[in-house]
Amino acid sequence: MHSPKMCGPAAVLLACVTTIGCSDPGPGLASASETADASTDTTTAGTAGTAGTDAPTTTDAAEAEPVTWHQDIAPIFVQKCSGCHSDAGIAPFSLASYETAQPFATAALDAVERGTMPPFLADETDDCQPRFGWQDDPRLSDDELELLRAWVDQGAPEGDPATAAPLPEPPEVELTDADVRVQIPTPVSIDGDKDLFLCFSVDPGFEDDTWIDAVQISAGNPQVVHHVLAYVDESGASADKVNEDGYYPCFGGPGINTANLIAAWAPGMTPFEMPPKVASRVVAGSRIVMQVHYHPTGKPELDSATSLDLRIHDTVPEYVGMLALIGNSEGPQLLPSEHDDNGYPEFRIPAGVENHVEQMLFKLNDVPPLRVFAVGTHMHYVGTDMLIGLQRPSPDDGEPASECLLQTPGWDFNWQRTYSYDAPLDAVPRFDAGDALYLRCTYNNSMSNPFVVQALAEQGLGAPKDVRLGEETLDEMCLAVVGIAIALKDAI
Repeated sequence: MHSPKMCGPAAVLLACVTTIGCSDPGPGLASASETADASTDTTTAGTAGTAGTDAPTTTDAAEAEPVTWHQDIAPIFVQKCSGCHSDAGIAPFSLASYETAQPFATAALDAVERGTMPPFLADETDDCQPRFGWQDDPRLSDDELELLRAWVDQGAPEGDPATAAPLPEPPEVELTDADVRVQIPTPVSIDGDKDLFLCFSVDPGFEDDTWIDAVQISAGNPQVVHHVLAYVDESGASADKVNEDGYYPCFGGPGINTANLIAAWAPGMTPFEMPPKVASRVVAGSRIVMQVHYHPTGKPELDSATSLDLRIHDTVPEYVGMLALIGNSEGPQLLPSEHDDNGYPEFRIPAGVENHVEQMLFKLNDVPPLRVFAVGTHMHYVGTDMLIGLQRPSPDDGEPASECLLQTPGWDFNWQRTYSYDAPLDAVPRFDAGDALYLRCTYNNSMSNPFVVQALAEQGLGAPKDVRLGEETLDEMCLAVVGIAIALKDAI
C-alpha cells in the first residue's frame, strides 16, 4: 500500500498536514523510549483474550452444569466462526457440525485463548483504550469463552439434537442491495506453494460522477482468496500496467500514486457501509483496481469470480466520506528513533533488531471538522504492533486531550482490515484544525519473526537486512487508514 496522491476533499486534508517538530508525542500517548522495552498487555476486557479465570479442574467440570454442542456451543460457532470455518471457507477445517468440530475442540479453545482466533487484530491494551467498541466484533465474550472452556473440559459432548438451541443467522457477508458489480476480468490459476499478489484493473462504467455508500468484496474461490484491497484509480493508469494475462503482479498496493483505497476484505468480514448521510465520490471515468492475495492450497485452483459490489447513494450526501491514507513519512513528520545513525530521523529498521519503533506526528492545519468513523493499520511482514492516536491542543467539551483510536498489538499482514466504530456519526472522534495524528509502529527485523524468515526465504536470503520504506516484500510501511466524513458544505 502506498500513500497516494489525492484529489478533492482528500487533497484538502493531506495538503494541510505539516510537522509539529520532533517533540514528545504528547500526553496519553507513550513515546518510543517509554515503550521500546515495555511488555504490551494484549488482553481485552469483555473478549476472549481477557478471561482471567483458570480453566475448571476435572472435579469442577464433573459437578458443573453440562455444556453440550447442540445446546451451547453450536450457536457460538455459527455466529463467530462460520465466516471462515465452513465447508467452502478458506479455513482448513469446518466448525459447522458436531462431527467436524469435535476433533478440533481443544485446538479451537487454545486459539481463542491466545487471541489468534477469530482473526480480529484490534485490541484494548494498557496503551490503548478506544472510547467506542467495534461493529461486527467477532471476538468471544467472557461468558462465551467460559462455555467453550467448560465444553472442552467435559470432553466436548454432543448433547441431544432433538432439543438443540436455535441457531443464529450467520453474519451477513453479502451486500444484498448493491447496484453495481465489478469482477476480475480473467480467470486465474493458483498452484505451487507461494502466495501471489495480483492486481486487476476494471472499468465500472461510471460515465458520471457517482456517490457510493457501501461496498462488499466477495471471494470467487474462498479456498485461495486470502484478502483483497480495492482502490479507485481516477487517472486510469492501472490499465497500462495490465499484462497479457489480464492482470499485473503487485505487493502492498496497486503500484500507482493516484489510487484511493475504497474497500478492504478478509474472510468473515461483513459489508463495509458508511454511516447514514455519508457517501464517497467516484469520479467519472475512474477504474477500479482489485489487489487480490492468493494463498495456494497445494493443488491446482481457479479463481474466476472475485468481485466488488457497490451500492449507489442516489442523492447528494450530507457528508463526503473517504478512506484517507496518512503516514509513510520520511519528512519532518518522522520523529527520532533510538537507531538513527546520521543525527537526524530516518526510517530504517536495522537488521537483527527485535523491537524497533518508528513514530510519526501529523498536524492538521486549516481543515474543517472531520469525523472519524473507521480506522485501520497497515504495515508489511516486519511489523508487529501499530498504534494510532489523536492529540487535541484545544479539545472541545467532552473530548479528551488525547485518545487512542486503534491498536493492533498482534499485527498480521494476512488479516488486515478496517474497523468501524459502533457509534453514531455525531459521537465518533473528531479532528479539528490544529489537532495531530500520532502513529507508532513497532517492528521485529530478526529471525525470531517467522514472517521475516518466510519473506527472506522467498527472496533467497538467509539473514535479515536493513529495511526501509517501500512497496516490495522486504520493504516496510507505517500507514494509517482513516475513514473520515466531512460535511459537504465544508468540502466544496
